[in-house]
Amino acid sequence: MGGRERITRAFLWMAVLVGGPLVGAKLFDLLVLAGAWSAYVPQSLSMMPYGKAWPVDTGAFFIPFSAAMLIGGFGSLITGWKTPWRYRWLLCIPSVGILVLLVLTVVEFWPMNAALYYHGIHSAKDTITDAQSVAMARRWVKLDWVRVAGAAAAFVAALRALTLRWPEDEVAKDPPIVRIALLLILVAVILFVIWFVSKI
Repeated sequence: MGGRERITRAFLWMAVLVGGPLVGAKLFDLLVLAGAWSAYVPQSLSMMPYGKAWPVDTGAFFIPFSAAMLIGGFGSLITGWKTPWRYRWLLCIPSVGILVLLVLTVVEFWPMNAALYYHGIHSAKDTITDAQSVAMARRWVKLDWVRVAGAAAAFVAALRALTLRWPEDEVAKDPPIVRIALLLILVAVILFVIWFVSKI
């Protein structure tokens, strides 16, 4: 086993070991926690897992596990970049998939979480009506199924890549323009992760 293969497989193991619990926890969060606070909106919004009644935020679990999945995904993609596309596409799903889900979380879920929470506790920051809270809670649940499906796809792809035989052949070296584009994408991902962590 070569050095590049060992490193790629180590990153894949990381993605698999955090991906399984991540999918399970996401299902629990959707079916149990969200199932409770979205059951009878707006009254049930008081059960959202935020504020003093919930000393542990769900983000305390999801953020580090998502970050580890992102590192495992991009680590395996970078170290396995020279593998042919019949194998490399499996390395793209965990990295790109988790990144897209994190962006979805920031763009869609963070604003909805805040709006629903403020409405549920009758905060002065509340900006939505009861009818809007009902529609928003339904949208939240529907979009969260996207996150569950995406996390499951990332986990399965990493697991599949880990169980396949390492390709013996390598693709030709990428042209300079492709390498520059990949470097810019990687820098953008790093900046996003730094920004994401700073907002926690």
